[in-house]
Amino acid sequence: MELPFNIDLNGRVAVVTGAGGVLCSGFSRALAKCGAKVALLDLNGAAAEKVAEEIRAEGGTAIAVAANCLDRRSLEEAKATVTEKLGACDILINGAGGNNPRATTADEYFDPASLTSDKQNFFNLDPDGFRFVFDLNVVAAFLTTQVFAREMAESKKGGSIINISSMNAYRPLTKIPAYSAAKAAVSNFTQWLAVHFAGTGIRVNALAPGFFVTNQNRALLFTEDGKPTARTEKILRGTPMGRFGEAEELLGGLLFLVDDKASGFITGVVLPIDGGFSAYSGV
Repeated sequence: MELPFNIDLNGRVAVVTGAGGVLCSGFSRALAKCGAKVALLDLNGAAAEKVAEEIRAEGGTAIAVAANCLDRRSLEEAKATVTEKLGACDILINGAGGNNPRATTADEYFDPASLTSDKQNFFNLDPDGFRFVFDLNVVAAFLTTQVFAREMAESKKGGSIINISSMNAYRPLTKIPAYSAAKAAVSNFTQWLAVHFAGTGIRVNALAPGFFVTNQNRALLFTEDGKPTARTEKILRGTPMGRFGEAEELLGGLLFLVDDKASGFITGVVLPIDGGFSAYSGV
């Protein structure tokens, strides 16, 4: 992995949730390359451990911790492990999140015929599925910040929290009402935290990725034989740069926002990294 620029994070402890996934594993590698000691938290402990092993093989310091970001006790146990092995958290990346089929409509626009069919439509969406998606994106960030940012706030030595929003926060996408609403809440929560923690020296910002191909959305974007789906064609037509983002293209924004020298007076910002999608009117 080549970094867009180097910053010095030696002596800093970074905690990354959702670290077994495509995007957050990249965040973890980048932070480690800059000298941070990285704790990779994921519900899938084996996936996190695989990334941690790769970081250690490259000379970095990393541990994997299986943790459920919707369970405070699990997070408390993870924090105890991180503190014992690496030290107190200085950088927190709230990367855990995602969508769920139970909170997704079959059609982009309401079709009255769906009311008498087996199609999943707005009126028969599972409320528990909707809550799960909201919790996975918003409540997980809330609980993780409660657990890992307390020492930051008490010490008043500063620190950086990065939440992962989405261009859905600016312009909700069809079919995924819970995810779009949840990411809008993440952006709002980021701004609230930034103000609340301003006197402690903690800076709170967010990244808002556009369309990146991940394990979660690959089946929606490409057919089994690798051809783009109709939804992919619409996405690319609505993206002025005409392509999907590469995971490495998020790293410049991440490293900029965690570096006190580069962004020490920046807090409460939600940075779109989306090829122009959120700015494009379609005309």
